[in-house]
Amino acid sequence: MSLAIRPEITSSFRDDEEQAAAAVPLLAAASPTRSRSHAGDVHILSAAFLFVFSAYLPTQNLQSTLNDDGNLGAVSMGIVYVSFTGFAATAAVVVRGLGSRGALLLGTSGYALFILANLHPTWYTMVPASIYLGFASSIMWVGQGTYLTSAAFSHATENKLNDGQVLGRFNGEFWGMFASTQVIGNLISLVVLRNDKDGGGAEEKNLLFTVFLGCMVVGIVLMFLLSRRDESIGVEGGDHELPEKSLLWDMSKSAVAPLADRRMLLLAPLLAYYGLQKAFVWAVFTKSIVTPVLGVAGVGGAMALYGTSGVISSLVAGRLTTGLYSSTLIVSAGAVLQAGVLFWLLFFYSPVGGVLGSAAPLLVGAVWGVGDGILNTQLSALIGLLFKDKEAAFALGKMWQAAATAAVFFLSPGATLQGMLAAVAAALVVALTAFLSLSLVVERSYALKL
Repeated sequence: MSLAIRPEITSSFRDDEEQAAAAVPLLAAASPTRSRSHAGDVHILSAAFLFVFSAYLPTQNLQSTLNDDGNLGAVSMGIVYVSFTGFAATAAVVVRGLGSRGALLLGTSGYALFILANLHPTWYTMVPASIYLGFASSIMWVGQGTYLTSAAFSHATENKLNDGQVLGRFNGEFWGMFASTQVIGNLISLVVLRNDKDGGGAEEKNLLFTVFLGCMVVGIVLMFLLSRRDESIGVEGGDHELPEKSLLWDMSKSAVAPLADRRMLLLAPLLAYYGLQKAFVWAVFTKSIVTPVLGVAGVGGAMALYGTSGVISSLVAGRLTTGLYSSTLIVSAGAVLQAGVLFWLLFFYSPVGGVLGSAAPLLVGAVWGVGDGILNTQLSALIGLLFKDKEAAFALGKMWQAAATAAVFFLSPGATLQGMLAAVAAALVVALTAFLSLSLVVERSYALKL
């Protein structure tokens, strides 16, 4: 039997890292008495993201088509992810200072501001909103990963369950709900823009973004209902009182520590591919494959189907996750599906009319969504299982993702469809090779401990 299927393998790495983490004087204040279960907090977190991203994701999907004057939409999205990449380096320190719940609340404000900017899209409104959204989203996503992982481990400890199974189940629920935002949000845009084939109607666009602002408000309210899981960092650390400068220095060092971890370096190509394949859908798939056949109004329908398949695959993958071995098999299956789509688009696809021509973009979106849902659940679970310093690991993971996403948004306006497809395919090969190497490294390291 492969050693990697043993659930102890991930606990062993957490135990090893605890000694190093103990030297970092971070405040770990006890949470106040809670009346809600850890699973209940995950339900609320998932629902909050459902409302926030039901508004944001379809807005992002439509940037390259609705705001195409001077490529304003594509450039704005590129700025978002460049800003995200820059701020991700310090996101772990910010999240530790604010607490994961505080980071979630502040992060949501960036998405609301970006929706507001789309009501009057100019370079003077979109660029500042994009820069702030990059900062806000970097801390929000680190806060999300830290909050969910904390809830999963607490639930597993209190109920004497396997960490990997609980983390997989919680991530499956969260990412299943998150994937459904592509269904709900894009169905909203499909209904509102149904009579706006070229995306030029100001009245329809304003109505759409007003509805999205309402969704944002509901999401923010739900964020306020989350239980507090950690307190803001102060100058006291447990039983020891430390100078504030010393504490912040130790926090900063621990935030970049995963850069020297071989596991993070081997996981980085898959994290980067995750961001790249998402940006490919948002910036290339919607503009170059869906719009020529189905029009701007059809983007909502295609992305809704993409989201539906992502919901199903997220829930199934989450339930099947038990540890590194299961994740390796699940990620490999998702990679094969996306490789098949890329191969078909590269060598066989050409836009045609009729029913079959209209069905092709929908089929591509559905299959691609399965692979995306798999990556959603598995990457979050892997970071939670393999790394003790959750904030730093999630921050670095998001940095790799954001850098790859930004590259696609900046390069796609001047690149051909075939060139983008070839680049994504090459990135997938590199990512899967590095990930399989990670599985072997972790298994070998565990074997040496026996």
